[in-house]
Order: sequence, then structure tokens, then C-alpha cells
Amino acid sequence: MKLRGLALLVAGAALFTWMPMDEAGAQEKIRWKVQSTFNTGWPALGDPIAYVSKMLRNATDGRIQLKVYEPGKIVPPLEISPSISRGDLPAAYNYLAYDQGRIPAAVLFSAVPFGMEPWEYAAWWFEDEGASLAADIYHRHNIHPLLCSTIGPETAGWYRKPIESLDDLKGLKIRFSGLGGMVLNEIGASATLMAGGEIFAALEKGTLDATEYSMPAIDEVLGFHKIAKFNLFPGWHQVSTSTHLLINLDEWNKLSSADQTLFEMVCTAAAMRAITTGEALQGAQIMSFEQKGVTPAKLPDSVIQELKRVADRVMEEEAAKDADFKRVWESQQAFHAQYQVWKEWGYLPRDFD
Repeated sequence: MKLRGLALLVAGAALFTWMPMDEAGAQEKIRWKVQSTFNTGWPALGDPIAYVSKMLRNATDGRIQLKVYEPGKIVPPLEISPSISRGDLPAAYNYLAYDQGRIPAAVLFSAVPFGMEPWEYAAWWFEDEGASLAADIYHRHNIHPLLCSTIGPETAGWYRKPIESLDDLKGLKIRFSGLGGMVLNEIGASATLMAGGEIFAALEKGTLDATEYSMPAIDEVLGFHKIAKFNLFPGWHQVSTSTHLLINLDEWNKLSSADQTLFEMVCTAAAMRAITTGEALQGAQIMSFEQKGVTPAKLPDSVIQELKRVADRVMEEEAAKDADFKRVWESQQAFHAQYQVWKEWGYLPRDFD
């Protein structure tokens, strides 16, 4: 009995010394303000951060709560990353292409002309070098990135008349973001970056001749179809669009390993739901065009080929300017080449009907 009592005493002492630290970490409350780049009501593009907030709150019975703010409510989109870096904001749901001016490689984590499809990008991020490259680059800015959304191609834009040759794009004042905008500038268009909420008024006033923004179901919310009646495809400039949860690195390092894992799991789930939501909505949206007087049209192959040629040149020029851009771009190209082997062998062709 004495030995048994001693064993229980030792076990109890061990439990006493181990449990409080673990319970303290597990019970620590997290209350973060989170700035969103996109409206949280926008399906697949904006609502993943609302999903993340809800799932974290539910999974922890309210211990982790993210208060999500709509675009511009705390800081403007272009100031989000610097605010997180300084620690003014603990976290944000951000489109990394907005960091292109200060972190040239950032745009590659968001959208690339003639780049990877959403599931291909997700594979590169989770299974190849994507996440580690992003962490390496953003940790230098005191930020930890987590992929929270990746969706399918945007449309090639909304135009007042169809585009039948590259000359039809020359001189157009068009809202285009990131690397795609650089490509259009190279061929003689005048591309400008403009926040989503400003585009409709610019189209209405004639400040813009045309615009792109996102997938058809999101563009519907913004009302482009009321002015520009030709919606062109395919979205060569953004084959996929990815958005990330950015967390101040000091705050990330304060989290227990369990909470870090929880954030990673919930963001991964949000990214998966973004793919499924985005893919589910677009067919019905395009089918509704006829009743709205909208004509969907495909860019001619000759235009696509020329855009690809110019895009390749732009990518080479940008890679020559920045070592991180070059490193990320080469990683994506290498993964894409490998993935294409699987895609060509493994998937059914869809043009035999």
C-alpha cells in the first residue's frame, strides 16, 4: 500500500506540474481585429475570412474570436501589410498583389498571367515550395502568411464592344491589376488599378472604357453588366486568384502549437470551400447573361497567343529585377511543367463531344 500510495503521489505531482501550463495555453483567449481586403459578402473571394472567423469561434467555444472589418474600415488596402508588420494590426485577409510595390514577388502568390489553375496553385502551395517561399519572404517583414482562398479564373474583362484583334485593346482605358495590367500597358492600353467599389462609377462616367475584376458571380454584384455588355473569356491574366490570412509574426509566435495548427486547419478548409463555391456559381451566372443583354465572347486565339508572348517577356523582365521574384517564378514554372504531365495523361479531354 505504501508503494502504491507513493506511486500515486508521484503521478499526481507530475500531473500537477504538467497540466496547468497546458491548460493555461489551451484556455488563452484571442481577440484580434482583422482587416479584410474584399467585401465579406462576396462569394469565394471575400467570404472565406468570415468562414475562418466563424469556424475558429465555434471550434474553440468562443475562446478565439476574430472581429472582421470590411474593406477600408481600419486601413486602406495598400497599407494593410505595413500595418501588420508594425504590429498596429494583428492580422488581415489580404490580396498580396497589393504589396507588389514594396515586395515585387508578392504578386506571384496572388495571380499570374497564364499561370496555375486553382487546384494546381493549392498543390504548389501545400505540397511543394509555395508556403515555404511565402513564409521566407514575408517573415522578413514580420508577417506570417496562410493561404485562405484560391478561386478560378477571372473573366478577361467587361467591354463595350468585342475584342477581335490586339489593336482593339490599344488606347483603351481599362481597370486591370498586377502583372496583367503590365502586359496590357506593353501592348498600348492604359491600365490602371482601382478599388472594386470605384469601378462602376468610373465606367458610368467614361473614365474607364473597360474593366476586369473577378469571376462572373462577383462582377454581377458590382453591376458591370449594366454598362459594358460584352464579357470576354478566358481570364488569361488571372487563371487563379489567391488570398491569404496575414498574421503579425510576433503574434503568430506567441500562439501555442495547438492554436497555430488550428489556424492552419481552418484556413486550409476555407481555401477548399473557396474553390468549391467559386466553381459552383459561375455556370448559372453565365447562363443568365442572355436575359440581361450580355454577350459572352471568347478572345480569338491570335490575341491569346500574342498576350502570352508579351506576358512571357514581362515575366522575364520582372525576374531580372528581383531575386525573390525570380526564385518564386522559377519554382512555379518547374511545378507547372511537372503538373502538366499528370494533367495531360490523367484527365479526359473535353473537346471530343
